[in-house]
Amino acid sequence: MSAELVWLLLAGIGAGLTGSVAGLASLVSYPSLLAAGLPPVVANVTNTVAMFGVTGGTIAGSRRELRGQGRRIAWLALASFLGGAVGAALLLTTPAEAFETVVPWLVGAGAILLLLRDRIRVWAATLAATRTPRRDPLDDDRRRTVGRGFAWGVAVFVLGIYGGYFGAGVGIIALAVLVLERAEALAITNAVKNVATGVANGTAAIAYVFFAPVDWPAAVALGVGAMLGGFLGPAIVRVAPERPLRWLVGLAGLGLALHLATT
Repeated sequence: MSAELVWLLLAGIGAGLTGSVAGLASLVSYPSLLAAGLPPVVANVTNTVAMFGVTGGTIAGSRRELRGQGRRIAWLALASFLGGAVGAALLLTTPAEAFETVVPWLVGAGAILLLLRDRIRVWAATLAATRTPRRDPLDDDRRRTVGRGFAWGVAVFVLGIYGGYFGAGVGIIALAVLVLERAEALAITNAVKNVATGVANGTAAIAYVFFAPVDWPAAVALGVGAMLGGFLGPAIVRVAPERPLRWLVGLAGLGLALHLATT
């Protein structure tokens, strides 16, 4: 095995760990492919194919957190699949320069949203308390549930487009969105996020396998490492304190935004 492939295997383990824990796999994997000598477009599609290994690893390592999440995951996976297909089509048919320009802003916004999660929840609860109740509270609850589910589906669809098109930092943006959906342990939200983003990534990866210039030796080495790192990552999330971990993820996301803006 060449030195470049060993390097990519190790980079894949690091990407799998950061991807499953913080949603920042591309901060490790994409620059590593560039450092290995791949052109930017080839590195982008190869990275998308290889990072599907994170999904396999995190699903295997998150079975405890994913119990009872079947209906929620099915809805989010459908939205993510459709978005990933649109994103892959955009990458294959349009120049990437315009979209790459807004990538740092999207990642930075997601990081800020994650850091301000508690304040946003308090604001939303205060706003809901000031609204005039409807005559039929049960009917109101049904409408609120349907509307909220549709809104999250649209958000995940848009994230799927982004993930299928470029994908750097999509995990942190998805985590920032999903933590606002409901109050639950960060490990559960993180596991659901990994599945949703993994579906978009997998959809795009399938398209790239047939229609894009994938560097297969690099993709295999990076993907195997990512699967190993992705399997170990959920165990870290499971035992880590929620608030410090969320702040660590948010600050890392701001770092990724700055990194993307300056490269």
